Amino acid sequence: MFAKPETWVLVAFLLFIALLIYLKIPAKVAAMLDERSARIAKELAEAKKLREEAQALLDEYKKKRAQAEKDAEDIVALARKEAEALAHETRAKLTETLERRTKQAEQKIAQAEQQAVKDVRTAATDVAVSAAHELLAAASEGAKGAQLIEESIAAVKSRLN
Repeated sequence: MFAKPETWVLVAFLLFIALLIYLKIPAKVAAMLDERSARIAKELAEAKKLREEAQALLDEYKKKRAQAEKDAEDIVALARKEAEALAHETRAKLTETLERRTKQAEQKIAQAEQQAVKDVRTAATDVAVSAAHELLAAASEGAKGAQLIEESIAAVKSRLN
């Protein structure tokens, strides 16, 4: 029975198993496996916690992004509204300025017309006075005629102006 090598292999194997049991290797291996299992469970719990925190953070950022987009839309709408109001105000001011300048131009034209009429009247008066002076000078000669001419010229000037 001890002559076969298989028997010695069996005996060596049984002695090895007995030695392992005597040295409490299976308990140590089980303890190591339990420790590793606990560490993996702890890491899984931590990973789950981190995942939940990341999901909460993602949800928070999604809400913030949605709020930021809404705020941006509100800002754009307000800017459009202000731009329209500014454009309307600018058109009103431009219209007002054009009307005011048109009135000023019309007033200047009216003043120029009045000045032209006055200048024409003055020129006509001067021509009439000059012609009357020459006619009266030719018609009346002497000191009394000269005095009468001067008085007539002064009267005509005061009435025409």
